[in-house]
Amino acid sequence: MNNKTKIVVLRMKEIIYSGIFALLGILFIVLLIIMFVPDKNGTEEVQEEIPVPSVSESDATYIPGVYTTSIHLGSQTVDVEVMVDADNINSIELTNLSEDVETMYPLVEPSFQALTEQIISQQSVENVTYSDDSKYTSLVLLEAIKVSLEKAKVKADAVMD
Repeated sequence: MNNKTKIVVLRMKEIIYSGIFALLGILFIVLLIIMFVPDKNGTEEVQEEIPVPSVSESDATYIPGVYTTSIHLGSQTVDVEVMVDADNINSIELTNLSEDVETMYPLVEPSFQALTEQIISQQSVENVTYSDDSKYTSLVLLEAIKVSLEKAKVKADAVMD
């Protein structure tokens, strides 16, 4: 009789250990799912909004704030930030520009600087020129700037409300 008791106790320990490991495995899988499932909200959003009380919405060209658009370069992401007030484009910056991107895409920063100078001085993305050496890089950057400015524009529906 003593032998049967030992066998049952050993099997019970194995069952308990297996149950504990199964629970830990399920908990780990649930944790991974929670961590890596993307949010249902959009990733592009207004980073900061600065109200300007002295300018009415009907006179404004832009809704003041900082607007961001992401550019995917290989496996890296670079953000284009455009800061506007009611009537002016104040600044355009590249954020999250890593050394890897600078090394792999050496024309990004000089092309961006040339575009930024023209856009801020003209206060428009129309009639912007770029060199033939960096045509495609400039087109990608210019499109990202246009998307950010489009987000900032005052919509006709918003003025009527």
